[in-house]
Formats: sequence, C-alpha cells, structure tokens
Amino acid sequence: MELEIWVFILLFFVAFFSGFIDAIAGGGGLITIPALISVGIPEHVALATNKLQATFGSFTAAANFTHKKMVNFNSLWRGIIWTFVGAVCGTWSVLLLDATVIKYLIPICLVAILIYTIFSPNLGEIDTEKRMSESLFYTIFGLSIGFYDGFIGPGTGSFWMFAFVSLLGMNLKTAVANTKILNFTSNIVSLAVFIGGGQILWLLGIVMGFGQMIGAYFGSHMVIKKEIKFIKIIFLTVVSLTIVKIIYDLFIK
Repeated sequence: MELEIWVFILLFFVAFFSGFIDAIAGGGGLITIPALISVGIPEHVALATNKLQATFGSFTAAANFTHKKMVNFNSLWRGIIWTFVGAVCGTWSVLLLDATVIKYLIPICLVAILIYTIFSPNLGEIDTEKRMSESLFYTIFGLSIGFYDGFIGPGTGSFWMFAFVSLLGMNLKTAVANTKILNFTSNIVSLAVFIGGGQILWLLGIVMGFGQMIGAYFGSHMVIKKEIKFIKIIFLTVVSLTIVKIIYDLFIK
C-alpha cells in the first residue's frame, strides 16, 4: 500500500499515546487498531502491522522495568516459557477453532475483574501473601493467557495484572512490570506468525514502533514514579474501554 506522509505522522503520534497507556495498564491495541483501520488499511493488515509496532513498545517497557530492577527473573522465567508455549498453541489454533464462544466470555470476565477491583479499594496497594505457588501459577496462567493472547488478544494485559495482584499478592507496580515481560513474549510469537503471512506494512510498522518506544519509555517511568492509585485509575479505565469495545464489536458493529 502507498500511504501519504500525513498518515505516517498521524499514526506515529497515535502509537506514542498508545505506548504510553499500554506501559501503564495495557490496552494499547484499543487505540492503534481502530486508527490503522480508519486510514483505509484492511483489517488483517492492520492487525499484523499493529503487532509489529506493539512489539517495540512492550520491549521498551519491559527493558525499562528490568533496568529498574522491578522484575525478578528467578521466578518469572517459568512464566516466560509457559507463555511462549501457550502463545504458540493459541496462534496455531486460530486456524482450527471457532473463537465465537471465547469472544462472548471475554466481556463477562472483564466485567468481573472491573467489579472486583472497584469493590476492593486496597487491591494492589501493597504486597500480600501468595494464594498459590509460583510454579503452579505460571504453568496455569502462562499457558492459558499466553494461549488467549495468541488466539484473540484483547484484555491480555488486564488479565495478567489482575492475576498477579489477586493470586501472587503483588502490588500493582510490580504486576505491571511482570505483565510487560510476558506481553513481549506473546507478542514475539504472534509477530513471527504474521511475518510468515507477509501481511505487515513494514515501513509504517517501524515508524509507529518508534512512537511506541518513546511512549512506552515515558509510560513505564510514570509507573515507577506515580502512586498505586494513579495506576489503578488507568487500569480501570482501560478495562472499561475494553469491555465497551468488545461489546460493540459483538452486538452493534
């Protein structure tokens, strides 16, 4: 596709904003995918190009959190392995399975997360006791959320953050940092599949990728500096918008 220069400029800034929000609470695809489609890019090409530019952002945020020593790889390595396996299975299953049932379940799960978080005002404020072993946690959720991200994707960051806080007792800042490592893992798997399909707009994806990197850098610094309540507000906003977007796609669009 031949795109005019204003499209590159516009989507660079869209990617910057997306990267900023995604580094804090996930949900960057809610911003970039509609923007890509709105400038006339076919949906399947938009999804592939979005995965390329999103990988830039998730890598930058993950690298920044790692540099600030907010990630403990002594335990997270299990999550990386199982998320990779789950994402491979999920991406492969796109070709074989009907996603309709899962699509209807997603908003129900997100609504439950939203309600639980709202009515648990202290959730994620401080570290609490683990409710399950790390080994079991990463096996179950690495496979399931990794599969989900490779299969469909919307809300992946929200699911990871909620699981870390509610089951491993992490505070929200640590949960965000760990989430970005695992997001990057599943992004790489999906990107590899899209590269194989040859549907990526490489120049646009790289331009947006630089926007994502800058936004993710500032967003991850915001997580490090701001209080937990700020992160929780962004998290609740992203979950709410994800619910609205999915319901719109299922019942109105």
